[in-house]
Amino acid sequence: MTELAEEFEEHRKHLLAVAYRMLGSTGEADDAVQEAWLRLSRSDSGGIDNLRAWLTTVVARVSLDMLRSRASRREEPMSPYVPDPIVSPDDGSDPEHEAMLADSVGLALLVVLETLAPPERLAFVLHDMFAVPFDEIAPIIDRTPVAARQLASRARRRVRGAAIGTTGDLARQREVVQAFLAASREGDFEALLRVLDPDVVLRVDRGAAASMLQRGVAAVTGQAFKFSGDGWVRNAALVNGGPGLVMTRGGRVFSVIGFTVVEGRIAAIDILADQERLRGLDVSAVIG
Repeated sequence: MTELAEEFEEHRKHLLAVAYRMLGSTGEADDAVQEAWLRLSRSDSGGIDNLRAWLTTVVARVSLDMLRSRASRREEPMSPYVPDPIVSPDDGSDPEHEAMLADSVGLALLVVLETLAPPERLAFVLHDMFAVPFDEIAPIIDRTPVAARQLASRARRRVRGAAIGTTGDLARQREVVQAFLAASREGDFEALLRVLDPDVVLRVDRGAAASMLQRGVAAVTGQAFKFSGDGWVRNAALVNGGPGLVMTRGGRVFSVIGFTVVEGRIAAIDILADQERLRGLDVSAVIG
């Protein structure tokens, strides 16, 4: 391996973390990082003073172009849309995912990021998550540093206004989810009310098939009993660092579920059931 390639590999995890937060897709994040390597290999690397900063800028630009291309292909917003989850064994975080999941980037946060305009998302991700100064962000989005700061501030208000921050240790979060599953199996409506936040959100992303968005404890409770159907195997997992499930039947993966637990209650349930996208996820460490 050449010296330049070795230097690039030292920054790969950081670059994947940036790209995943920008794109909410593991496959697209890999593509963005690979494009950064191609651009580096064609550049005069001797003239680069800070390789990490240079590569971060390149990945941000590539991700921004991918976001804009994605938006132009959508005739109307995909609602609901659940980003690609990062699935790890329930007994501990996969070391390969640690960089991706630093700062607990849960599915609920990624869902909110999907609602931002591409420049807003870039300004927020780079500044708030990676401490990139606004004078370095501004040229990427063709704005002044003041305008970049305003974009990040606007995005920050959107993020703060949503239930995206999981609270409590992982063991407590698991207890809440187990109580939810037990109440679903037993048809215990009162128990469900105790573990669901009054403003709980349920998102089911089936891709081209009919997807679903439910808000409020009454609506979500009506769907909760579907978690108790016969024939399903519920494989416990960490989904973006929080409690989750990989639902299988006959060895086939039908959905990945992530739970957001806030102050002892479930505030969001995000379900990816898009069969095409599920085929691109590696969940072998969870289902064996």
